[in-house]
Amino acid sequence: MVPRNITATGLSHAFGTSPPLFSSLSFRLQPNEVYALTGPSGSGKSTLLSILAGWTQPTSGDIERVNIESIAWVFQNPHGVAARTAEDHVALPLLARGRAHGDARCEARERLAAVGLAGRALARFSELSGGEAQRLMLARGLASNPHLLLVDEPTAQLDPVTADTVNTAIHSLADQGAIVVVATHDQRTRDACTSVIRLG
Repeated sequence: MVPRNITATGLSHAFGTSPPLFSSLSFRLQPNEVYALTGPSGSGKSTLLSILAGWTQPTSGDIERVNIESIAWVFQNPHGVAARTAEDHVALPLLARGRAHGDARCEARERLAAVGLAGRALARFSELSGGEAQRLMLARGLASNPHLLLVDEPTAQLDPVTADTVNTAIHSLADQGAIVVVATHDQRTRDACTSVIRLG
């Protein structure tokens, strides 16, 4: 297996003349781990996700990506095509990479099962609950086979019971082969992850 990691050394970031969101931040991210990125509102969680993705350059410090060639981002508000099934949504990135139709459908069902949606594969997006839709986004993100999966506040809009189903799905991501980073202020989501990076 090709070695893959992300190493941050002394990262700091500020907007204009404002005080730094964070400073002197150092860590190393590796596959088969789910990292909770925690801190109060305004501490720079989403900004750090953007830095990890390479969309934003830190004010100072270095970030080294080793063999990170593909990135997927799951946002906190799930979006999908109302009339398409859950299976359709997960199969799409597989088909886009040239997978045969039958193979794509088979893997889509496996990805859905991994996040607890085996029984909802043929449900339309419009029929899914908030928690089911968020888990669908996690499955679709993984179906794109990213080296780095970024998840931004996945339970922010969910009630506690629904959030628990998403947190169970997040915990299951640890053995999927990607580096997973979850920005969250939710204690239960943090507990579902395998490691924690604290801001603020």
